[in-house]
Amino acid sequence: MHKKITDMKFGVVIFPGSNCDQDAIYVLEKIIGVNVVPLWHKETNLQEVDFILLPGGFSYGDYLRSGALAKFSPIMKEIIGFANAGGYVMGICNGFQILTESNLLPGALLHNLSHKFICKNTYLKTITKNSLITNQCPEETPIKIPIAHGEGRYFADTETLDSLIENDQILFKYCDKNGSVSDSSNPNGSLMNIAGICNKERNVFGMMPHPERASDKDLINQNGRLLFESVINCSIKK
Repeated sequence: MHKKITDMKFGVVIFPGSNCDQDAIYVLEKIIGVNVVPLWHKETNLQEVDFILLPGGFSYGDYLRSGALAKFSPIMKEIIGFANAGGYVMGICNGFQILTESNLLPGALLHNLSHKFICKNTYLKTITKNSLITNQCPEETPIKIPIAHGEGRYFADTETLDSLIENDQILFKYCDKNGSVSDSSNPNGSLMNIAGICNKERNVFGMMPHPERASDKDLINQNGRLLFESVINCSIKK
């Protein structure tokens, strides 16, 4: 059954240490205009949501490894089952780290090569429009989205990287304002300048940059809205 945009329900998971959950809820509710349900990490009821967002922050203080403890939260068992059944899940920054730790996305996020926390605007080149979160993003023009992380360096073995390329799973790469992908436009040392990927089934998405921080006109940058508008542009089946 196709659902109307106004009937779609988004779940935003809140872990101890999440600090971008309210930003995501605000953008989804007030700017995009969809129904949002906060999901506390100890809950096991996903409340029949259509799309789950794991926000940025420092879940469990980033102790051990970023996202390594959050994957044991009770709600993650339900989210893994939801994703494996075809449900849509998106992780932003720490959420991306949680998805790799939970094996819902391949690869890992390592310490930035600089070993420093980086907070700045970056430019992203859309590598494929063939995904739920990129179908409204221009391939010819870079989008400007901020990053804020200390462990954002995407890493995977050669076999995994080859698979990402073969299956068109790379969503975004870091680039300069002209769209050139190079070492100089790579803020953290990510292999192949990778900033975002999806799984083979194309229902789980992860990215280090924060689109929710670039979605309000008051911030003088609404490039991030393109990702959320991409989601509601596609009819979700349930």
